[in-house]
Amino acid sequence: MVLQVVTAAALAVDAYVHVDLASAYDPIGRQISQGTLFRIEAAAASLAALLVLLLGRRRSVWAFAFLVSVSALGAVLLYRYVNVGTLGPLPNMYEPTWFPQKTTSAIAVAVGAAAALVGFRITGPQRPASTRSAAPRDDEVDGGNA
Repeated sequence: MVLQVVTAAALAVDAYVHVDLASAYDPIGRQISQGTLFRIEAAAASLAALLVLLLGRRRSVWAFAFLVSVSALGAVLLYRYVNVGTLGPLPNMYEPTWFPQKTTSAIAVAVGAAAALVGFRITGPQRPASTRSAAPRDDEVDGGNA
C-alpha cells in the first residue's frame, strides 16, 4: 500500500506541474502545441496514479505507471540536453534550463518510475484461476510412474 501511495503521489505531482505549465506553452508549436502535449502527459499521469491506487495488485497497472513515468523523465532529460528540433507535428521543445517546476517534475517522475518498477517486480505474473486449479500434480507430470 505504501508503494501505491508513493507512486500515485509522484504521478500526481507530475500531472499538477504539467497542467500548471500547459497554458504558458500553448504558443509553442504549429500543428500540436507543447501545451497540448503537457495536458496529455498530465492526463496519462493522472490515469496511472488512479489505476495504481485502485488496481495496484495488477502487474499491468504497474507497467503502465512505469511507462508513463519513465517516458516523462526521458522527455524532460532529452529536451533539456538535446536540441532535437521539430519531429513531424511535434514542436521543438528544447529548453536548456532547469527551473523549480521542471526540477520538481523530473524528480517526481524519477521516484515514480523507480517505485512503479519495484511494484511491477513484486507483483509477479498473475495466472488465471483455471490454470492454478488445473496445475498437474507431481504424479501426473511423470505419467504416474514413480
